[in-house]
Amino acid sequence: MKKYDQQDQRLMAAWAADCVERVLPFFEKAYPQDDRPRQAIEVGRTWIRTGVFKMAEIRGASLAAHAAARAAKENKAACFAARAAGQAVATAHVPQHAFGGAYYALKAIAAADPALAEDNVIKERNWQAEQMPTQLRQEFLKRVIVQKHGHGIFIKVQKDEDF
Repeated sequence: MKKYDQQDQRLMAAWAADCVERVLPFFEKAYPQDDRPRQAIEVGRTWIRTGVFKMAEIRGASLAAHAAARAAKENKAACFAARAAGQAVATAHVPQHAFGGAYYALKAIAAADPALAEDNVIKERNWQAEQMPTQLRQEFLKRVIVQKHGHGIFIKVQKDEDF
């Protein structure tokens, strides 16, 4: 597994939270009474700011965001936005979860407007790459893959022995 130092991990978590906050409105508009994904991002940002790691809190926030995603399964954009939040907060535990946050954010973008998915996803991935700290950008570009697939778009996280 690729090792990241604590500073890299915090940078990755902040970047993942930024990626998620761009798509979180898909969830919040559809489910305004459910704040679990927003709470997950807040828990992650608290860890980034303070460095205080409480596994039960991180895990609980991640699981709650994923439960919100399951509850939103009829609305794909909302579902993927909630999953993105669950992955982003989990970056406090495992740095590679940051890539999952970006991946699900891209899936939310694609689901929000299928007719414009290709252009919107490519623009968003470019934004994500520009926001990723320079020393981690190549790792992101290697891990989060966007490909044209027939008349649509295919998004994946590339894993290998370092992941």
